[in-house]
Amino acid sequence: MKPDQPSATAYRVAMRRAAHQILDRPVVLEDPIALRIVGERGAARIHEDPKRFDSSFGRALRLFLVARSRCAEDALAQAVAAGVRQYVVLGAGLDTFAYRNPYAQQLCVYEVDMPSTQAWKRELLARTRIDVPASLTFVPVDFETQSLPEQLRAAGFRDDEPAFFSWLGVSMYLTRDAVLATLGYVGRRPRGSGITFDYMLPPHRLPWLRRIGFYLVARRVAAAGEPWKTWFDPDDLARELRAMGFTRLEELDGPALNERYFGGRERHLGGASAGRVMTAIVDAATPAPAR
Repeated sequence: MKPDQPSATAYRVAMRRAAHQILDRPVVLEDPIALRIVGERGAARIHEDPKRFDSSFGRALRLFLVARSRCAEDALAQAVAAGVRQYVVLGAGLDTFAYRNPYAQQLCVYEVDMPSTQAWKRELLARTRIDVPASLTFVPVDFETQSLPEQLRAAGFRDDEPAFFSWLGVSMYLTRDAVLATLGYVGRRPRGSGITFDYMLPPHRLPWLRRIGFYLVARRVAAAGEPWKTWFDPDDLARELRAMGFTRLEELDGPALNERYFGGRERHLGGASAGRVMTAIVDAATPAPAR
């Protein structure tokens, strides 16, 4: 993504979340704000041409996107029940949690994103008359060139208190060093902190048909100016996370997401999927010092 342009991918994701509200029953992720944020024109496109969103690939992608968000919000609910009062949405794009936050009286939400994408989102919110709640703080950050800890602290984030983070649809667009630096920062938060993020398997780990699909989508996002840069081997990633201070890991692949959220009905989420969803929690009694 270019620093001076909003993310094209963010709008596509919002459209798929909106399509979930229209096309899928039961709804796994209750997100009426997604319909409002794409506007009447976006909703009309879904109603008028549902097959465009419901091909085998389109359906599998849509269900993966809503399932990963549901994973993050389920993990957040557990964190809030344990006393966490800070939630950081990294690479927020058009994420809508802050505008339907059921914990608004007790949970501060920080939306972190590239300045251009965040400015574009705020324009969309104003245009669609979606109120910005008092519990939300916008934090513009370029992950590749700016310090996330410094920008968060400047926005009022408390380094000495636990926090939960979500980081969805971002890691594959950054360099490996940038991804590991951000995960390391979260791993040094106080006990009770954690993160849910998704990542991609290396293409050579995929069956040949899915590998072809991987490269076709990779070509499409690169043409949109947002090329994929990074993927991880699951075992290597788990070792990295434990070395960073995370002591409890839960990883869900396509079949596991299908079983948990769709009762095994969505066979297109089965098999070897390129996407995995990881939740990593800091349970250690003596966390490493903040940096």
